[in-house]
Amino acid sequence: MTEAFIDPERAQFEAFKSLERDQPIDMLNLVRLREVAAYPEGHDLFGKGLTGAEAYARYGARTGPILSRVGGRIVWRGAFRMVLIGPGDERWDHCFVARYPSAHAFLEMVTDPAYRVAVVHRQAAVLTSRLIRCGVSETGEVFG
Repeated sequence: MTEAFIDPERAQFEAFKSLERDQPIDMLNLVRLREVAAYPEGHDLFGKGLTGAEAYARYGARTGPILSRVGGRIVWRGAFRMVLIGPGDERWDHCFVARYPSAHAFLEMVTDPAYRVAVVHRQAAVLTSRLIRCGVSETGEVFG
């Protein structure tokens, strides 16, 4: 893996905010964890010696109530097995879809002061990730 993606870049975040905000959204999360969490200087007291999985669990425990408060929830979670189409060396430790009642709700979550404190655990835990915004669509028995 050559490049890490942990936080959105400014242009990506601005593009996210420019899209429709009043519709429900699904956020596809693909997360690969570090073996050892990498806390920034000054924050390592919160997680000295933690694995990436332990740091990510702390992130989840602290942000779960915020997710619920804004009306979000995990609607799908799966265990990664392999990549069938794409880079063969790619692997993910967490694969899930979080649904929010609107982009407003997502933005409320990520700007919440308690979230901004808790996100240091995610940043320390994650080696790389993908966060893909999708519109909510009906499911069915055919593709497309």
